[in-house]
Amino acid sequence: MKNLVRFQLSAMMFLEFFIWGGWFVTLGTFLGNNLEATGTQTAMAFSTQSWGAIIAPFIIGLIADKFFNAERILGFLHLAGAVLLFMMYTSEDFGTFYPYILGYMILYMPTLALVNSISFFQMNDPEKQFSGIRVFGTLGWIIAGLVISLVFAWDAPEARAEGMLRNTFLMVAIASAVLGLFSFTLPKTPPSSKGEKVTLSDILGLEALALLKGRNFLMFFIASVLICIPLAFYYQNANPFLSEVGMEDPTAMMTIGQISEVLFLLLLPFFFKKFGFKITLLAGMLAWALRYLLFAYGNAGELVYMLIIGIALHGICYDFFFVAGQIYTDSKAGPKIKSAAQGLITLATYGVGMLIGFYVAGLISDLYLNADGSHDWEQIWIVPAGFAFVVMILFAIFFKNEKLDKKVIEKI
Repeated sequence: MKNLVRFQLSAMMFLEFFIWGGWFVTLGTFLGNNLEATGTQTAMAFSTQSWGAIIAPFIIGLIADKFFNAERILGFLHLAGAVLLFMMYTSEDFGTFYPYILGYMILYMPTLALVNSISFFQMNDPEKQFSGIRVFGTLGWIIAGLVISLVFAWDAPEARAEGMLRNTFLMVAIASAVLGLFSFTLPKTPPSSKGEKVTLSDILGLEALALLKGRNFLMFFIASVLICIPLAFYYQNANPFLSEVGMEDPTAMMTIGQISEVLFLLLLPFFFKKFGFKITLLAGMLAWALRYLLFAYGNAGELVYMLIIGIALHGICYDFFFVAGQIYTDSKAGPKIKSAAQGLITLATYGVGMLIGFYVAGLISDLYLNADGSHDWEQIWIVPAGFAFVVMILFAIFFKNEKLDKKVIEKI
């Protein structure tokens, strides 16, 4: 790969995830502080990610894969997204804010697939080259959190009281406009199925439903949907929780999770070889339960280390279940329905699973809301901890251990 192309793809990935991390992490805190949103309204806002994930395949399948170059669609979506992000910045109440965030996430979620498509098209050996490009996305998410906390201090108590978290939307609106314009300079990525008939079955990955006939894959599929419920609690409540209990620089502290994600990704092949797929997934699910128990009983004082460990467990939580699950799906599907299988899992988890999860997290947050506007966080975190533990036990009982092909592990 030419150095110029490598730089272009790396910059694209950096901006793609800088934009997402620059507002999504602090969204719950912003809604509560700036718009006085209830837990249910906050759930509605976060659920737009799921609606975007559900609608995204139609945009990619019906438009990007048939009619237009991927880099041009990426540019258009980010330019339109910049306008919506600016409108979110100017919103004064939840009723005004919600249509903008819904429209934005419908536009943004397809870009996650587009940046991957653009990258893969330029690579002659994606298995070796992609990780070196994708890591800039994680770096972009981390930098966004550090900028919010350490450069501008928008999440500091005084700044939150003055409504400064609103500025995160202005920051990422500018970044989205930059990426939108930059996208038109990216290497050309023509439609992958121009002239071919794309069916609804292709878009939704329905060919992969045949995999559910196997007991193991069915149990994995169900567990994947269910574990997204406690995952939604983290995305929706972690930043408001850390801010409310008084942790210093909460958004910057949450970047520890992304750093651990990179580190544990390196350990994933070792766990696969040493302990097998089932134990690896069980370790990921156990980490979810432990994380929420640490959040429930830790504090920003003498027990702050419990909160930091809970954040750092994000690497195990995400890599040992979701990344491991993607690899497992890849190994079970085979080359013919590989894309359909990954699409089906994504639709089930980030679409259906997290849609349910955000709704439940909103109800629980409202249920344990105190009269003074604070929350009973111990009770809130006990719910996803117990739920993750139950899913882990059911998976341990009904999933029969199996070894993955060595060639699959070597690809990690």
